[in-house]
Amino acid sequence: MPCACGNWRRWIRPLVVLVYALLVAVALPLGAWELHRAEVGTHTKAWFIAGVFVFLTIPISLWGILQHLVHYTQPELQKPIIRILWMVPIYSLDSWIALKYPTIAIYVDTCRECYEAYVIYNFLMFLLNFLETQYPSLPLILEVQEQRSLLPPFCCCPPWAMGEVLLFRCKLGVLQYTAVRPVTTVIALVCQLCGVYDEANFSFRNAWTYLVIINNASQLFAMYCLLLFYRTLREELSPLRPVGKFLCVKMVVFASFWQAVLIAFLVKVGVISEKHTWEWESVEAVATGLQDFVICIEMFLAAIAHHYSFSYRPYVREDEEGSCFDSFLAMLDVSDIRADISEQVRNMGRTVLGRPRKLFFGSEADIVQGEHTGLLSGSSHERLGVDPLSVPASPKGQYQGLGQTDTPRSCSAPAGFNSSSWKSDSCPVPTSICQNTGVKS
Repeated sequence: MPCACGNWRRWIRPLVVLVYALLVAVALPLGAWELHRAEVGTHTKAWFIAGVFVFLTIPISLWGILQHLVHYTQPELQKPIIRILWMVPIYSLDSWIALKYPTIAIYVDTCRECYEAYVIYNFLMFLLNFLETQYPSLPLILEVQEQRSLLPPFCCCPPWAMGEVLLFRCKLGVLQYTAVRPVTTVIALVCQLCGVYDEANFSFRNAWTYLVIINNASQLFAMYCLLLFYRTLREELSPLRPVGKFLCVKMVVFASFWQAVLIAFLVKVGVISEKHTWEWESVEAVATGLQDFVICIEMFLAAIAHHYSFSYRPYVREDEEGSCFDSFLAMLDVSDIRADISEQVRNMGRTVLGRPRKLFFGSEADIVQGEHTGLLSGSSHERLGVDPLSVPASPKGQYQGLGQTDTPRSCSAPAGFNSSSWKSDSCPVPTSICQNTGVKS
């Protein structure tokens, strides 16, 4: 059902800002007064300070998400962006809860760690979906380019063939982390229940050390594949200005991981010791609490960075905006991820069996040689095995049911989407450019 009030976008922003300012003006002084009167300890003070940052962080992130839902004109790009923006609220709330209740920290941290892998995957999908709208025959374009060597430390290894082979391996390199991270997280939970996890303690007698090594290797390789992907397609991705977006994702993921390693090292060398545990039960709990406290502060900075790096302004096209409720339902639809994972598993199976399948653009043919996959071809209906003719068109990305929401080419993206769109607040696109885009040489 479309939004009933035509002018609601004009007054929703000042209303939200006013309500938020009133809450801050009332809640913060009352909370500070209660803490001062009760004479609480260091743990509670740290939790309150972290809560202030969480209280400042979440509205910034939710505002960005809301604006993308309101101006949901390019589903193929905005759906991954919305999933990335949810990272900051999830991280901050998770860390705040874990800081208050250290005994359940490992359980709530499971959500944060799994979502971390999910964010890296969606960032790659954001880049691939943009390339699909701009360059429908991108693999063919890459195949005629000069062969490039791999980045260090694999520069001495045989290079990956330009074209679908490189795209497939880069995507697979990112997908492996989305599989490894949840598995190691479940193993960590089991080890914690068995009493052999021993978090934040560098020792080859516990499970934590081995899981840190595995997660670090998997994460580094996923980031390596993203860097290789960007280096190869730097010119094609330039309208997106991807460097700032990549740094936002990379800094949050890497900072949270490496600061946990650093804090564990400080515990190992005795900088954080049993002499000062304040209200925590052990030095390991102090290390975990310090990590959660720092994340709560960092997420406030990350929310500001995400607000500018993943801005909704390039997508403001009032003539293309549809129902807000449809946009919300489309955000919850994860059928595209299920279809993509199934596709990659099938491609891996064909590669292992020596029977890979190549999707030529415009036709489909099975061949027995080479390592190929149709990364940038076919709609979501084709990947799901649904006849596209049986599903009505959805030019504005409106929700049509689970697994039925297509992510069509946006009228504004293929021919009129350039770097100027990302610098202006609003840039309506004439209808004359709504046409199929060919190969860009």
